[in-house]
Amino acid sequence: MADAFRLQSILDLSITRMDEAAKALAALMASEKDQTQKLQMLEQYRAEYQGQFMAAARTGLTPNQWSNYRAFLARIDDAIVHQQRQVDHSRDRAQAGQREWLDTRTRVKAFETLSDRHQVTVQRKQAKAEQRVADDRSGRQVNQD
Repeated sequence: MADAFRLQSILDLSITRMDEAAKALAALMASEKDQTQKLQMLEQYRAEYQGQFMAAARTGLTPNQWSNYRAFLARIDDAIVHQQRQVDHSRDRAQAGQREWLDTRTRVKAFETLSDRHQVTVQRKQAKAEQRVADDRSGRQVNQD
């Protein structure tokens, strides 16, 4: 077709990239959610273990038990700090993925707008051509009468 949209292949490629960016964003968001849930579990576990420690401290602990509880709480705290970094990193990646998806969506919308304008132009040309043909026919019929 002579009036084909010349940028159709770029539009198709942009749509494919937008779909890929959407899938990547979904995976990044799922990862962020997973990392956040792990952090919440660690924080909940720490709170429970802290409660056990406090209850045991009320009944009396040997210095060795006291040291063990404190050391384990310190390890849990380290794990929480590490997991918080993981959450932050995952959140940053999800935000970058969202920006990438928005950029590709913006490009697609721009190409779709160009495609829509092209289609309108093609339809106007076709309508003019059809009108000329109809005018020619009606002109011949008037001349024949």
